[in-house]
Amino acid sequence: MRRIVVVGASAAGLAAAETLRREGYAGTLTLIGDEPHQPYDRPPLSKQFLTGQWDMDQLALRAPTDLDALGLDLRLGIAATGLDPAARSVQLADGSAVSYDALVIATGVRPRRLPGRDAHVLRTLDDALALRDRLGPGRRLVVVGAGFLGAEAAATATALGTDVTLLEPAPVPLAHVVGPEVGRVLSHAHQERGVELRTGVTVSHVTGTGVILGDGEVVEGDEVLVSVGSRPNTEWLAGSGLDAGDGVACDAYCEAAAGIYAAGDVARWYNPLFATSMRIEHRTNAAEQGMAAARNLLAAPEARKAFAPVPYFWSDQYDMKIQAYGYLRGHDEVAVVEGDLGERRFVVAYRTGDRLSGVLGVGVTPKALRGWRQALTADTPWHEVAVNGTGTPPTVESASTGVPR
Repeated sequence: MRRIVVVGASAAGLAAAETLRREGYAGTLTLIGDEPHQPYDRPPLSKQFLTGQWDMDQLALRAPTDLDALGLDLRLGIAATGLDPAARSVQLADGSAVSYDALVIATGVRPRRLPGRDAHVLRTLDDALALRDRLGPGRRLVVVGAGFLGAEAAATATALGTDVTLLEPAPVPLAHVVGPEVGRVLSHAHQERGVELRTGVTVSHVTGTGVILGDGEVVEGDEVLVSVGSRPNTEWLAGSGLDAGDGVACDAYCEAAAGIYAAGDVARWYNPLFATSMRIEHRTNAAEQGMAAARNLLAAPEARKAFAPVPYFWSDQYDMKIQAYGYLRGHDEVAVVEGDLGERRFVVAYRTGDRLSGVLGVGVTPKALRGWRQALTADTPWHEVAVNGTGTPPTVESASTGVPR
């Protein structure tokens, strides 16, 4: 292969590029990114960077010398606008085209917006810079959406002295992911710190002085942050023949079509460990999938390995460290296996069907969850979680063989 093109210059794309070089690829390696900034980390945008504790240099995923060592054909500040798989060509916004022998799609997602006036969103460095300058004592911030990103931003703004109103359409924030019991615990943390949390409300549109709810009520604020989910960046793939309805559809090897792989937030792939297709918008998955896609791209067909991770995510809100392993969405049962919800120091396990499908901890060390991660990898039956009943995970030896379902 004379040229490999990676479209998307964030965590997944950079991980793919680094892995290609590490695995011995010496041809031309083009990395395309629509932002003008060199690759940077996104999770700190809602935390350390928003508070001003970190500067732009601390966000960098790699030092300039490390990027130079990769020998990249680096094209930043220019978006991909089209893909022609038959011609093996990527069209760019400046009218040029880049040919490829193999392609990695890592274009990520973008925030959903609401009707009305422009509001803040929080996805890019420029988004965070625009919001950071508007927070502080005497300021009022309306956050629409109490998911993890909205909750983190609300916590950060509160710590800066901003008066925060947090609006959420669901009766309990995050209940569809973590369950209503855990969702209520996280909600109480905001309320105790003075956040006005309003659930069961919808926002009709954004105004210049706040938002208007579905029933016509006006909620005033100096600034509005909209955090109501995201859309995969796949419009540029229209007409390519790829299945890109909810992200780029891939097989277990992260391959979307012959010679085309996808990784990170934009990829929807079949995870054989959980026997389902999933699209994961978490930082750890982006890096791991970028590496997996790159290795499979270079490997002979019989040497490829299915990408079957136990997804991991974390969130920092006030003094709470929230960590989770597994695939929590669509779970059937939640059980406290360690600690106490009221003390905000606990581990809960999730059942989907007859299997352990996830685990979430608040106020516990990563070491406390390590055994649970192994139990998830081993595809542990739920009855072994219930029988165990000790607050410690089932041993891998007592769990199933670990053969993916």
